[in-house]
Amino acid sequence: MATLIDGKKVSSVIREGIKKRVRLYRKMFKGSVPNLTVIIVGNNPASQTYVRNKAKAFAECGMRSSIIAMPEDISQTELINKISELNGDPDVNGILVQLPLPPQIEERDVLYSISPEKDVDCFHPVNVGKLVNGSHDFLPCTPAGIMELLRYYGIDPAGKRCTVVGRSNIVGKPVSLLMLEKNATVTICHSRTVNISEMTGSADILIAAVGRAGFIKADMIKEGAVVIDVGINRGQDGKLTGDVAFAEVAEKASAITPVPGGVGPMTITMLLMNTIRAALIQHRHSGRVQRRKGASYTISG
Repeated sequence: MATLIDGKKVSSVIREGIKKRVRLYRKMFKGSVPNLTVIIVGNNPASQTYVRNKAKAFAECGMRSSIIAMPEDISQTELINKISELNGDPDVNGILVQLPLPPQIEERDVLYSISPEKDVDCFHPVNVGKLVNGSHDFLPCTPAGIMELLRYYGIDPAGKRCTVVGRSNIVGKPVSLLMLEKNATVTICHSRTVNISEMTGSADILIAAVGRAGFIKADMIKEGAVVIDVGINRGQDGKLTGDVAFAEVAEKASAITPVPGGVGPMTITMLLMNTIRAALIQHRHSGRVQRRKGASYTISG
């Protein structure tokens, strides 16, 4: 039976470290704390749940978050004007626009209007470019969470074959780049891939992010593979399931993430980390913080 990669456990450990960072931040900056502003458009129930969960996590870690609710029929110009206002607000460190957006709004234009320094989802072309060339300040939340899970469980991608099923801009493409950065040999599969089982069956690490419940079966993986399930699908019974047929794959894999409780908890945790980093970057650019090698920061006179 596979080792269960427990995202709740890893997330809890990281969040304890985040709380310590927030306390240090308060001392550095006279009681202020990193602040995220979330914009939600319309009344999508799933989006509202996600936003509430984010707000709860920020409060528990001693950080600030605020929610700007905008009507379903808002124009794209009005939405971008609000983002522009937040870009110029020094008290706002991170900006997140909850997706999906109504059909009258071009998602790309909205996401690209967020300042790269406040783009804690890492969708802006500047941040995507930094991800490609390895000079990133922060990382897309779900892919970063996957990498943290692998690190925590001592799974080194170096020299391994990694197959990513799914090519989305949110998970598939960025996690492929992060695996490359860790010296894995990466294959990306998608809806046009021929003989997909050949690709998945050769993988030492398989990442499923295709959005199809139970798509990955036991006969599609190699014995002892590490299986990371990013899928979140709700069945007719209301229960959440992943892209992996968990019960049968767990008998063959060496390690596997459950759904729920695997990758999901890590996404919000990485959002917390990104917001802290964004705040420090903004302070650094204002001349109050100097950057050292790596991702650590110190206060200058």
